[in-house]
Amino acid sequence: MLTGMQVAIIGGDLRQIEVIRKLSTLDTSLYLIGFDQLDDGFLGVENKTFETVDTDLLDAVILPVNGVNHNGEADTVFSGHPQVLEEKWLAKTPEHLKIYTGIANKTLKNIAQQSEKSLVELMNRDDLAIYNSIPTAEGAVMLVIQHTNVTIHRSNVLVTGFGRVGQTIARTFANLGAHVSVVAKERELLARIYEMNLTPIPLNSLNDAVSEADVVINTIPAHILTSTVIAKMQNHVLILDIASKPGGTDFNFANKRGIHAILTPGLPGLVAPKTAGIQLAELLSTLLEKQWIDQKGGRH
Repeated sequence: MLTGMQVAIIGGDLRQIEVIRKLSTLDTSLYLIGFDQLDDGFLGVENKTFETVDTDLLDAVILPVNGVNHNGEADTVFSGHPQVLEEKWLAKTPEHLKIYTGIANKTLKNIAQQSEKSLVELMNRDDLAIYNSIPTAEGAVMLVIQHTNVTIHRSNVLVTGFGRVGQTIARTFANLGAHVSVVAKERELLARIYEMNLTPIPLNSLNDAVSEADVVINTIPAHILTSTVIAKMQNHVLILDIASKPGGTDFNFANKRGIHAILTPGLPGLVAPKTAGIQLAELLSTLLEKQWIDQKGGRH
């Protein structure tokens, strides 16, 4: 139980509903910031603003999975007002406060560092990232079906990156009958791609590999699909960039070439928010319980 622990949840999407439900059952004192349009009747949950929440009492802050943008603003689908996380606000919170987020950009890392607060990036964990790869792959399938005029079966799908998400996506499309090629840099990953009966493509051969692709799915959070690479693609190709914002694609050049390129981070929250939210809630409750035990132990 988290009786007595005080947690502020700032912004988020439908996944946060499951987090709120789970933490409520653990008797957590919850303060919602950026949820003024949410009318779900959660017992024991208070709607607050940055100005009205008592920062002195907070033990943890939970941000959306995608953290904040370069302006420090947290996305929320439950408010029409911007929710900007400021260093001066965090500085007012207790030293032991922890910030939980899915991913953290330079802005968030800087805010946490300047306010001297611990930052926990949940998507750095293998377990949550692998769980999230399932709805991500399903969402990628949905988008390919919606935005192409051919079957996935026997189409040429190129996946860039073979990490926790890339592996699930490559396997899913291969199981649907696609000819799947995977781009990776590490020799051991290229060997694993070969072992899985997929076509391994060294990163330095990306330019040549894209010329036959019907679909390109990028999972690498770096500028990898450059204008030079896109220039080698066929006009009918569909690019799905599921890497965290701003993605790894030159979207302006793709648009000039008439190539349909879609930036789709956060697919789990779009295609399966309940499932993704439950997984997120389970992990957060475990981490918060550990933090709460450690805090109470430190008070004796």
